Amino acid sequence: MQWTKKDVLDIESLSAEEIGLILDTAFGLKEISERPIKKVPTLRGQTIVLFFMEPSTRTRISFDIAAKRLSADCVAIAAASSSIVKGETLIDTARNLEAMNPDIVVIRHSSAGAPHMLARSLDVSVINAGDGMHAHPTQALLDMMTVREKKGGFAGLNVAIIGDITHSRVARSNIAGFIKMGSAVRVAGPATMIPPGIERLGASVAGNVEEAITGADVIIMLRIQKERQRRFLFPTEREYSVQYGLNAARLGLLKSDALIMHPGPINRGVEISPEAADGPFSVILDQVTNGVALRMALFYLLAGGARHADTD
Repeated sequence: MQWTKKDVLDIESLSAEEIGLILDTAFGLKEISERPIKKVPTLRGQTIVLFFMEPSTRTRISFDIAAKRLSADCVAIAAASSSIVKGETLIDTARNLEAMNPDIVVIRHSSAGAPHMLARSLDVSVINAGDGMHAHPTQALLDMMTVREKKGGFAGLNVAIIGDITHSRVARSNIAGFIKMGSAVRVAGPATMIPPGIERLGASVAGNVEEAITGADVIIMLRIQKERQRRFLFPTEREYSVQYGLNAARLGLLKSDALIMHPGPINRGVEISPEAADGPFSVILDQVTNGVALRMALFYLLAGGARHADTD
């Protein structure tokens, strides 16, 4: 199939075929990062703006490296160094950026829907790098890439997502993505962190962590998102770890070929123990590696790389 979308804003707006095309493209580009010279001229002359209004390490650097691997020019802007601190609106800032003729704008914002607003207002392509508690499509796509790499596909897989579901844009995007690709998803966490009506998204709710991870092919552990909570929703981190953390004892419940994932940053000893994060089940660093290839694929597709590709 041919890529026709101008933007990548969420998983819900992508078809299973489009997700498959993104993943196929990412696997084709992954080997570039394994070459002695990790750069190809595919997007030479293209300009990509990274507009991050929230802190980020993995996502921002991954997008930056992905652009440079394809020889695109990349400019990064943080909230503290933009005119937004002087009172300029988001849309005015974006329109001024567009007037400089970039090809793609990548935005992370604390407000749900901010990337969608930009996409409606700008002619350039927009990629959502995370908006509030709404969506994080590139994280879900790199998670799916990692699972397909390790499992060969998605049909019939059982995916468990554990932790702060309410405040997690990663959880929402992964639920949408894995279900769309044929997997079953169940979630677990404190009752105060399970959003009402989550079953409408297609996920089931497990009574406890043990129930969620038993028989699961993929376990995605989530960080407690204190920065999005208006009040604490659990007594202490120690109690959370005991009740909901993936620790050495719970590893004994996993299937022999289960995968442990985490979008990062990890709070060791809270939602995940060192034995789980660093042990044989973990593919957390594989996720980080695949994040570069996945974001290269999105740049390639959105910037029309298929029309003038040269990866030799």
